[in-house]
Amino acid sequence: MDGPPPGPALEKGEKLLREIASDRGRYWRDHGVLALIGMAGLGIVLWAIGSPYVAIGALGAPLAIGVRGAYLASEQLSARWWLTSQRLLLPDGRAVGLLEIETVRRLFGDVQIVTRSGDKHLLKHIADPAGLVAEIEAAQAKRAKRRAG
Repeated sequence: MDGPPPGPALEKGEKLLREIASDRGRYWRDHGVLALIGMAGLGIVLWAIGSPYVAIGALGAPLAIGVRGAYLASEQLSARWWLTSQRLLLPDGRAVGLLEIETVRRLFGDVQIVTRSGDKHLLKHIADPAGLVAEIEAAQAKRAKRRAG
């Protein structure tokens, strides 16, 4: 059956605040940055060891990263996360309670969630990672206020 994937099962009283999806433009920008870093790094290593193939090796890195990106694009871009009034629902079906989250931070084009127990979750290739961090923190503060009141 075609169409959007089914939404998450919500608990009683829980409200869906936002569906979070990987951004195609951010995905390819992230891969472009990796390709440039790989190109420079491999070029420097080949030059340092005296290889006569510095240019060829340096061109191989972006090619390899591009092929990898194309191969994994459909899988990476199909990932979905859901922010609710109580939890952050992960693509694999697990959930993290908003009050269990200790740290929310931006990592380049991604958002990292660290729980109080030390679990780490990465929301990859987000179009506006700083905005999402603020949104998660606001939902977390609102949840804490409701819990206290």
